[in-house]
Amino acid sequence: MNKPSILVVEDDVPVRCLITTTLKAHGYKYLTASNGETAIMMATSHNPDIMLLDLGLPDIDGIEVIRSVRTWSNLPIIVLSARSEDSDKIEALDNGADDYLTKPFSVDELLARLRVTQRRLNLLATGGVNSPIFVNGSLKIDFSAGCVWLGENELHLTPIEYKLLCVLARNVGKVLTHTSITQQIWGSTQENDIASLRVYMASLRKKLERYPDAPHLIQTHVGVGYRMLRVENDEA
Repeated sequence: MNKPSILVVEDDVPVRCLITTTLKAHGYKYLTASNGETAIMMATSHNPDIMLLDLGLPDIDGIEVIRSVRTWSNLPIIVLSARSEDSDKIEALDNGADDYLTKPFSVDELLARLRVTQRRLNLLATGGVNSPIFVNGSLKIDFSAGCVWLGENELHLTPIEYKLLCVLARNVGKVLTHTSITQQIWGSTQENDIASLRVYMASLRKKLERYPDAPHLIQTHVGVGYRMLRVENDEA
């Protein structure tokens, strides 16, 4: 599996060196930028596969970089930031970030997030997310028929549970905030919608985990949202 090219946007020199040393040691190609304007220019001119983005940049806030990139590109953006409040994570994700890693972070965790994003890129490249049938481990969704199987067992989901599962599946590997999910399910982001989301998510999980060999598919990001994990047998 070819390694994706990474654009590292970080103004803190020691942190930038740690990241680039890690990337080099694991065979990734990378570019660096120390401010937001340069990052936007390099994203446009060099077309990297993934952006690692600090939010506290010296010229413009990282959120503005995300907004700018999202006007023309679906480039996966993983935020690396010392901002640890849920509201900061939600703002970044709702503006188009794909993932959020809080500083200080371990090298192993950074590499794991990159592998998750790479799998999502590979899935998109092969048309897996947009194909009529979605497969993730033992989970299979036939979008055209509206049917879901876990192994040989057909799951009987309510319309809301099915729609929720499809939203997660079509964004496999990506963190979705509560508000982004409720907007897609109910077309609104009211507080009672978020409460309903938790109820439906608990019900959906119970059905997905009913069988002994069922994989752990849905990851909770407390206070932020949910992500469907990509089930892989092989390491990237």
